Amino acid sequence: MMMIPRRNSYDLWEELFKDPFFGPTENKVMRTDIKENKHDYNIIMDLPGYDKEDIKVDIENGYLNISATMNKSNDETEKGKFVRRERYFGECSRSFYIGEDVKEEDIKASFKNGTLTLVVPKVEETKEIPSKKYIDID
Repeated sequence: MMMIPRRNSYDLWEELFKDPFFGPTENKVMRTDIKENKHDYNIIMDLPGYDKEDIKVDIENGYLNISATMNKSNDETEKGKFVRRERYFGECSRSFYIGEDVKEEDIKASFKNGTLTLVVPKVEETKEIPSKKYIDID
């Protein structure tokens, strides 16, 4: 016979959200696919719930920077209160090194149905990339 300790207070909602399905999620990650073509790269990024005006894309020191901001509303009305909130509100960002020879006018961007698509041309680097140096281990 197996004995199971009795809980003094049982909360159905608490038990439900302990399920692994409701486990911790990485809300700030901007899910991204990068596809290489013959002459360019396609960067495809999921930004569900964002408006085009909330997204900023810039180039600085050879890095393509993408940031998105979503405002949060803390309103709790008499109709009810939130029992759980999993949707992310705030700012998130990603950066990708694309080289210093790519200019902003060379990049094409579109945003449709919560998906940001950037087409970045392949450009030959004019600078020599330093090779990796190894240290001998005795």
